[in-house]
Amino acid sequence: MQLHEKRIFGKGIKIFIEEDKIQIARVFLYILHNELHEVPFGLMEDVFVIESYRSKGIGSKIVNKVIEVAKREGCYKLICTSRYGKGPVHNMYQKLGFKDHGREFRINFSEEVIN
Repeated sequence: MQLHEKRIFGKGIKIFIEEDKIQIARVFLYILHNELHEVPFGLMEDVFVIESYRSKGIGSKIVNKVIEVAKREGCYKLICTSRYGKGPVHNMYQKLGFKDHGREFRINFSEEVIN
């Protein structure tokens, strides 16, 4: 039995909104491939809106853009994760078509990681 590694490259896309040259919202979309499907999937990560701009539709706007880009990139699915206790965020995701599909498991490799 032999254990191997194979590099599989993906693509990262940062989507952001600026107002008066200040970034008020951002999200990262990673386009990833695996051998189960011929087409890639998207991973939406680190959705953030500055607190004073929240509840103004900006989160929905930027997530809708991610959905548009993931479709354009040929993704067969788009996944995201969100921590417990983020009810308003979870509601927004569900309104935009995401389904609660499972659980996330995680190991932090750095003490500097806060979230």
